Amino acid sequence: MDEPQDTFHILLVEDDLGDAGLVRIALKRGTYPVTLHHVKNGGEALAFLRRIGADFRSAPRPALILLDLNLPGRSGHEILEELKGDRALRGIPVVVLSTSEAERDVAKAYQMGANSFLSKPMDVEDFSRAIHAVQDYWFRVVCLPAKGGI
Repeated sequence: MDEPQDTFHILLVEDDLGDAGLVRIALKRGTYPVTLHHVKNGGEALAFLRRIGADFRSAPRPALILLDLNLPGRSGHEILEELKGDRALRGIPVVVLSTSEAERDVAKAYQMGANSFLSKPMDVEDFSRAIHAVQDYWFRVVCLPAKGGI
């Protein structure tokens, strides 16, 4: 396995500011150097990933996307389908992070190309442990493509 890169960029697509704050805190407490980029809906996520608009012109390619399903406008499932259908973006791992535990949501997320599905724990400490487990898996256990990716 290669040595970890200096900083891992994570794109969080989450409209709930409370949940976004919990993710931010958990990542700060983690053992990996992370820069979190937070957008509140799928349109902003696609603009960030495609570097569209003045706000996102110099956006980095994230090593990981954390995607909520229940977003304003287009659903997380729709965004996931678009990401995985885009040749330039499909190589970025996407972890669905949702309050839903419904089998139909889980199955649909995997059918759309999700790399993992994590139901958000309600307990703050459990939530933090879950985020650390995601970091550990994606930044220590698996091999990710070099910057720029596939």
